[in-house]
Amino acid sequence: MTDVSVSDRQRIAMRRAISATVVGNVLEWYDFVVYSYLAVIIAKNFYPTGSETAALLATFATFGVGFVARPLGAIAIGWIGDKRGRKSALVLTITLMAAGTALIGLIPPYATIGVLAPVILVLARLVQGFSVGGEWGTSTAFIAEWAPDERRGYFSSWQQCSVVAGLLLGSGFAALLSTALPLAEMESWGWRIPFVLGGLIGPVGVYIRRQIEDSPTYRQAKVGPPSTNPASKQVLQTLHAVGYMVVSAVQFYIFLAYMPTFTQLHAGLGRAEALWSNTAGLLALMIAIPLFGVMSDQVGRKPLMVTSCIFFIAAPYPMFSIMNGGASLSTIIVVQLIVGLAIALYCAALPAAIVELFETRTRTTLLSIANGTAVAIFGGFAPFIATWLIARTGSPVSPAYYVMSGAVISLLAVIGAREAANQKLA
Repeated sequence: MTDVSVSDRQRIAMRRAISATVVGNVLEWYDFVVYSYLAVIIAKNFYPTGSETAALLATFATFGVGFVARPLGAIAIGWIGDKRGRKSALVLTITLMAAGTALIGLIPPYATIGVLAPVILVLARLVQGFSVGGEWGTSTAFIAEWAPDERRGYFSSWQQCSVVAGLLLGSGFAALLSTALPLAEMESWGWRIPFVLGGLIGPVGVYIRRQIEDSPTYRQAKVGPPSTNPASKQVLQTLHAVGYMVVSAVQFYIFLAYMPTFTQLHAGLGRAEALWSNTAGLLALMIAIPLFGVMSDQVGRKPLMVTSCIFFIAAPYPMFSIMNGGASLSTIIVVQLIVGLAIALYCAALPAAIVELFETRTRTTLLSIANGTAVAIFGGFAPFIATWLIARTGSPVSPAYYVMSGAVISLLAVIGAREAANQKLA
């Protein structure tokens, strides 16, 4: 009877911990990415220039600045997660994100306070970047450590599912506002609503995360013998994890964050149409991730990840060509639905696969560093690079080459990895 009671309590604690992490992650990523969905309007408010491209480049450069702070947040918050506990780190990340998001919504425009406006905007993005730098690695490790070994792929996939849910919430809310408000009102004050709301609901996430406890895997590691993993091996593991993350970063920030801007500027869609189309792709992605997570427990992580990499080597050029060729809204939606399913193959298996590279004592630090580094280099500036490539080459299809390059790097990393599905975490 006692054993059953302990087991029941363990399951309840697991479900509470994973649910709290997922809900907090949704809020965290909504706060961080809604900026990109309103980039065109933000450019007009904070970077008024004579050139639309120059203003957009400045806006996406500020978006990228948030990723520059990610490695710093990864090191600091990842260390807290390993030394003070995953719970402490997760409470800190959501607190910082809510503060940075609220600040963006309250900054007066360039017309009111001049150059101080973009300066404050950059500072707010740095706070957000520092926060999210520790969020991905800590939440990924936390969920995987709570999950049963034989279902780690499924439970871990909810981390990525919650990221997409945050993107979906941001995209859907921006689409709703763009549909409901006249353009002049949206550009004047309507764009601020998602940021102010994100700051206001942040304390809800803080409260939820304060109610959870650290995983048994972490608690056992804390009282166990010290790590014997040499520094050289830790460096190699981190570099391998960076390789895993490259295509994921490119997928997310080209096809999910930048795409509404691309379809407005080069595919002829209106702002609301572009956001609704993007929202459809995000919805397909979110639904597919847990299903592919289950599959990764059955067939392994590598088959799913390799298939996705091959797709993103072969398909980006024709997909960008179709969208740039005057395709209808329905055709663009179909393209984004297909892309969503292809991304789901990779990101459903990724959290478990990358957690399985590291031992528990150093997992959140090294995992966060790998994620922060890969996303800072290959993801955060992806919208900027895409905009720059188009301006430089004169071809709206040129971002496809960036996607294809990222897929090649990750394919090599995945092929060179061992399969660790269903094995006990170190």
